[in-house]
Amino acid sequence: MKKKINDIDSSDSSSRIRLRAIILGLFLAVVTCALTPFNNAYHQATPLGGGHFPLAPFFILLWLTLLVAAVKKLFRGWTGLTGKEILMAWILMVLVSGIAYTGLVRTFFINLTAPFHFATVGNRWREILHPLLPKALYPQNEMAIENFYNGLSGGRQMHWWEVIHRIPWETWLLPLIIWGIFILLCYFVMLCLVNILSRQWLHNERMNFPLLQVPQVMEEALDNNGIGRFLKNRFLLAGLMVPIFLHLLNGLHFYFPTVPQLPTLILAGPYFPQYGLFSGFQKLKIYIYPAFIGFAFLTSRQISFSFWIFFILGGLLIGLLNLIGYNIPAAALGITFGPTLSRPEETQMIGAYGVFFLFILWLARHHLLDVLRQAFSFGTREHSETEWFSIRLSFWGLIFGTVGIILWCFYFGMPMSVCFLVVGSFFMIMLVSSRIICQGGLAYFTLTVAPIDGLLAFLGPQFFSNIGLLLAAVIQKILFLDLREALMPSLVHAREITQKMKNKRLILFAIVVALIVGVVVSFLAMLTLCYKYGVRELQLDWATRTTVAVYENIETLIESPIKPGEWVLIFSLVGAVVMLILVICYHQIYWWPIHPIGYLTAYSSAMRILWFSFFVGWLFNAICMRYGGVILFKRLRYFFIGLIIGDFFMGGIWALVGLFGDASYLVLPD
Repeated sequence: MKKKINDIDSSDSSSRIRLRAIILGLFLAVVTCALTPFNNAYHQATPLGGGHFPLAPFFILLWLTLLVAAVKKLFRGWTGLTGKEILMAWILMVLVSGIAYTGLVRTFFINLTAPFHFATVGNRWREILHPLLPKALYPQNEMAIENFYNGLSGGRQMHWWEVIHRIPWETWLLPLIIWGIFILLCYFVMLCLVNILSRQWLHNERMNFPLLQVPQVMEEALDNNGIGRFLKNRFLLAGLMVPIFLHLLNGLHFYFPTVPQLPTLILAGPYFPQYGLFSGFQKLKIYIYPAFIGFAFLTSRQISFSFWIFFILGGLLIGLLNLIGYNIPAAALGITFGPTLSRPEETQMIGAYGVFFLFILWLARHHLLDVLRQAFSFGTREHSETEWFSIRLSFWGLIFGTVGIILWCFYFGMPMSVCFLVVGSFFMIMLVSSRIICQGGLAYFTLTVAPIDGLLAFLGPQFFSNIGLLLAAVIQKILFLDLREALMPSLVHAREITQKMKNKRLILFAIVVALIVGVVVSFLAMLTLCYKYGVRELQLDWATRTTVAVYENIETLIESPIKPGEWVLIFSLVGAVVMLILVICYHQIYWWPIHPIGYLTAYSSAMRILWFSFFVGWLFNAICMRYGGVILFKRLRYFFIGLIIGDFFMGGIWALVGLFGDASYLVLPD
C-alpha cells in the first residue's frame, strides 16, 4: 500500500509543471521573437520557424534534452527539469515562433503602409482607396512611411537602442494599439475554440498528432531515464545517418561547388505531354525531404494515402477536362484573393471547406450540446482537469470575443451583416485548416482559396460595400490568409501536450503571457529592423508583392464590381458534392480507404512540395503493416523518427553556419 501511494505521488509530481519551466519557456519565446525578423528578413538565413513544426524550437528542444540527460547522469537525483517541463517550454516557443514572421509581422506593417507608399498616378489609389482607409488604423505621417521603406538616415550605423528611440512612435502608437486589440481578440477566440473542441478531438475522436510524436517520445525517454537507449537504437541511428549524410554533402556543395551533391529536386514535368490526360502534370516536381517522409510514416495510413492520391487525381481532372474539350481560361476566376488560386477548377475547395466544416460540427454534435448545457447550467458533468479553463467560461468567452471582433469591424465601417459572414468565414477556414494540419501531420501548409473568395463567388462584391471589402481583405491578409505559421494549429498541439499536466492555471497564464509578449516583441523587432535598414534592403519581396496584389484586387473590385464567372460557382458546388460523398462514405463504410481531408489539400501549394514525401511515407507504412504488423511498425518507426531528428538537426546546424556567411543552405522548404 505504501509503495502504491508513493507511485501515485511520484506520478503527480512528474505531471506538475514548475515555475522554472514557464520562465525558461517565456525567455526562449521572447528570444525567438526578437531574433526571427533579423534572421529571416535581413540575414536571409534558414527560417527559424517556417511551419507548424518550427526549426528553432525543436533544435533548442533537442540540445536541451541532451543537456538535461547529461546533467542527470552526472548528478544522480538532480530534478532541475523534467521531460514534460521541457515539452512545456518547447510549446511556448512554438506558439510565438509564427507570430514573429509569417503568422503576423511579415506582412503586417507592409499592409499598413503599402496603400500610401505604392500609390501612383497610374493606379489611382489616392482617389479610390485613401478616402476609405480608417485613419486610426493606418499611420498618417508620410515621412515615417518613407523612412520605414528606405531606413532612417544613418540607421545602419546606429545602435539598436538608438534606432528604437528614433522610431516615430507618435505615428505608430495608435494604429498598433487598435490593431493589437483586434489581434489579441482573435487569439482569445481561438483559445476558447480550442478549449471547447479539445475534448471532442482528443478524447472522443482520439485524433492522432503526427507532429507531436517525436518530441513526446524524446521526453518520455528522458523521464524514464532511457535517453541513452533511445539514442542507441539501431533503427534511430540508421534514420539519423540518411539526412546527416545528405545535407552534409549538399551543404558542402552549396559553399564549395567542387564537392558533389545528391539532388533533392527532380523536375518531372518535361516527361508529361502538353495536351491530353496527363497535361495537368506539366509542372510536376518531386521534392525529397526526409523529415516529411518521417511525418508521413507516422501519420494515419488512410490520411497519408489520401493526401497524395487526391493530388494525383486533381492533376488528372485538369487533363480530363482538356481531353473532352473544356479548356477553361484562368480569366473565368475573376478577381480572387486565394494565395495560390490559379485555375477555376481549384475553386472546388470553396464548397469542400464548407461541407467539411459542417461535418466537424456534426461529429461533435453531442459534445456541443453538452457544452450548451454547461454554459446555460441545464445540466452538470463530472469535473475534468483536461481543459485549460471551464467550458462555461470558454463558451461565453467565445461569444463575447466574437462579438468584440464584429463590433471592432463594424466601428470602422464594415456593414453588420458583412461583419457576421466575414468573421464567421475566417474562423471556419481556420478551424478546418487546424484540423488538416494537426491530424494530417502537415508541418508545411498553405491555403488554396481565401475565406472571402466564397462570399465573393456567391454574393458578389456589391454585398460588402467599398469600405467593407477593403477591411475584410486587409484583415484576411493580416491573420487568416497566410497560414503557414498560423497560431490556432499550435494551440491545438499545446492542448494535446498539456492535457495530462497538472496546474492548468499556471499553464494557461503562461500561454496568455507568451501570446501578449510575443505580439509586442515581434512588433518591436520588425519595426526596429525596418527603420534601421529599410524594407527595400530586406528579404521581404514576397510580403510586399502579395500585399500590393491585395490592394490592387480591392481597387479593381471597387472600380468594376463584377462577380466571378459561372465556372467558379459550378466548381464550388462540385466541391461541396464531392466532399459530401466523401464524408458519408468515410463515416458509413468501415473499409473506406480515403480520408476527406486529403481532398482539401489537392490543389494546395504545400502538396505540390510534399506529395512525394507522403507517397513514400504511406508506401513504407503500408508494407510494414502488411508484412510485419504492429511489432515491426513499433521498431521501424524509430528509423523515421531518425529521419525527422536528423533533418531538423542539420537544418539547425546549417542555420548557425549561415549566420556567418552571405547565404544559407536551406534544408527545409523556404
